[in-house]
Amino acid sequence: MQTLAIIGGGLVGASLALALQDGARERGWRIHLIEPFQPGHEYQPSYDARSTALSWGTRLIYQRLGVWPRIAERAEPIRRIHVSERGRFAAARLDAVDEGVEALGYVVENAWIGHCLWHALDERVVLRDCPAEVQKLQPTDGGYRLTLADGRELDCALAVLADGGRSGLREQLGIHVERRSYGQSALIANVSPARAHDGLAFERFTADGPMALLPVRDNRCALVWTRPPAEAARLAALPEVQFLAELQQAFGYRLGAFRQVGTRHLYPLALVEAEEQVRAGLVVLGNAAHSLHPIAGQGYNLSLRDVDALSAALLASPAELGDLAVLRGYAERQQRDQLLTVGFSDQVTRLFGDSAALMSTGRGLGLLGLDLLPPAKHWFARQAMGLGTRVG
Repeated sequence: MQTLAIIGGGLVGASLALALQDGARERGWRIHLIEPFQPGHEYQPSYDARSTALSWGTRLIYQRLGVWPRIAERAEPIRRIHVSERGRFAAARLDAVDEGVEALGYVVENAWIGHCLWHALDERVVLRDCPAEVQKLQPTDGGYRLTLADGRELDCALAVLADGGRSGLREQLGIHVERRSYGQSALIANVSPARAHDGLAFERFTADGPMALLPVRDNRCALVWTRPPAEAARLAALPEVQFLAELQQAFGYRLGAFRQVGTRHLYPLALVEAEEQVRAGLVVLGNAAHSLHPIAGQGYNLSLRDVDALSAALLASPAELGDLAVLRGYAERQQRDQLLTVGFSDQVTRLFGDSAALMSTGRGLGLLGLDLLPPAKHWFARQAMGLGTRVG
């Protein structure tokens, strides 16, 4: 029996386990899902729950995996997106109706996605090692040997690193990363506006950094506000009334007055890409492979497309798990998607982060042209929907 070890049972790791479990059952594979935290059996809603924007393409993948109907129970549809720049008249407006879909994407609480994924796993095929932590990863003739914190050892034909952007195992294996700092921090929080958001998402660019407000259930909005690190820290420490006043000044009153803000979290922002994503018997996946600026909402959706492509490559090949040719084939097929998505996210962020007058004028004309030219708007919408390189 061949063994596959997925190190990291977050959204990416659990999605890969789900994508592989039917094929693993047929082929006699055993999947170990190793996660440091014990997931709760019951979902507990929280005002402060972190959320993720799922693209239309991500919905299609989860539909094929049979888990979308459950996820959709707490998914808030993004029906329209309003893209603007502070102090400029021009704006771009994307509408699901124009694209022939019910929603451009969905905003779902991470805890709910994880709850749905873990409950969809077949425990006879996917062995849940949690709480457990891999402390050491060593290559062997037949794959990798994992040493867990409790002293246990596990040999596997294929190890998948899905343990996040600060992967210590990635560093331990000598996989170098290219890191380009944006010189910004993201302030993440949930806010409640006076008016109903009606499925409208906002991306607003200012001289100090972009902000996004995404519609969440219960008429909350997920705020992503990028600012220089010192300024972000100042905003995070403000009393609630003062914070809401400064947010109101930066965003305006399109949603009325902001009435409440939850716990604020800060994250330094950088574009991080692993220089190697595959070796014989090894795949680097999710944020361990690439971490993007959150303002374009592309990071998790790209990772799920990687999951989809990897599972398809493994299940379509008669070769042994961990075969280097199969893994290289997967990496080569995903290279275009990754290059285009990373490039789109990075260029949008850098373009709207340049406050030079000429660049600002060009952006205003670009937004106006985007709103007036259907082909350009359709292209931009497909990028936002996760369909820019392939459907599903």
